[in-house]
Amino acid sequence: MKNPRTLQDAIKFYSDPANCIAYMVSKRWPDGVVKCPTCGRSDVVFLKNQSKWQCKSVHPKRQFSAKVGTIFEDSPIALDKWIVAVWMLSNCKNGVSSYELSRVIGVTQKSAWFMLHRVRVAMKNAPMGTKFGGNDGGEVEADETFVGGKAINMHRNRAKRYAEGHFGKTAVLGILDRDARQVRAKVVPNVKRETLQAEILDNVKFGSRLYTDAAVAYDNMRERYVHDVVTHTDEYVRDRVHTNGIENFWSLVKRALKGTYVAVEPFHLERYVDEQVFRYNNRSTKDNPIDDRDRFDLAMFQILGKRLTFAEVTGKTGDTTPQNF
Repeated sequence: MKNPRTLQDAIKFYSDPANCIAYMVSKRWPDGVVKCPTCGRSDVVFLKNQSKWQCKSVHPKRQFSAKVGTIFEDSPIALDKWIVAVWMLSNCKNGVSSYELSRVIGVTQKSAWFMLHRVRVAMKNAPMGTKFGGNDGGEVEADETFVGGKAINMHRNRAKRYAEGHFGKTAVLGILDRDARQVRAKVVPNVKRETLQAEILDNVKFGSRLYTDAAVAYDNMRERYVHDVVTHTDEYVRDRVHTNGIENFWSLVKRALKGTYVAVEPFHLERYVDEQVFRYNNRSTKDNPIDDRDRFDLAMFQILGKRLTFAEVTGKTGDTTPQNF
């Protein structure tokens, strides 16, 4: 069973530390030659009793494990538990709560919460300078949503302050490419015209067909796009003009937030959005069938060169909020 296809098979296969290390080597060093992450030397010695390698050159950190240089670095939690966490978060459509993960793999809730945040960092996909749409009229939808508590659940004094508009909620902008069937989403500081249009300009090619609702923030975009608007007070669909695709993505995001995670601080919201974007963009379709193993492999491929410390995730140092899609 070299390539387990189900969670049960994965648990059995990766319960063997040798299989975990072999898999990590295949991801970190595809040519099979393990190299020292400090000096690059390739004739390292494997210390079987410690499941580590040792570089023959004398320098700091001459001993290293397969976790070094990944989101797993400096974690005392075994690789078999990390792999189960990645598998579950990559494939559970509505997310995985830290309480559920803690029961499944046998760690504390606090550790499981930190593990999930580190996996979400790996799930974030950089656009590599690419843009949605195209000069030939590629169709793109753009819409914003607000994440926050309902007024009905608030104290009446607080609810009164929140009665007008979406004050107190966190805004998220989403852009969907209909042809590529891919989405990008980002937490934004506000829904002002300059904020939303700047993000659209950065992520959608000029000349694309852009569909939005009638919000004032999307005014005056016809100079660069074939911009059509659907007014939701009158209609939701007019031929090809609608935002139902991106609104479907919002329903998935809010289902996970309300049903699984329940309470998410705005400081962490970006990572939860990245998690849903990963699963949405790597869902199985008729043209591109993907199974659980494929999503797991992709997530594991993205663990390299990324790091999130506990001080960062708890807001005690640095700014961990990503600034770009």
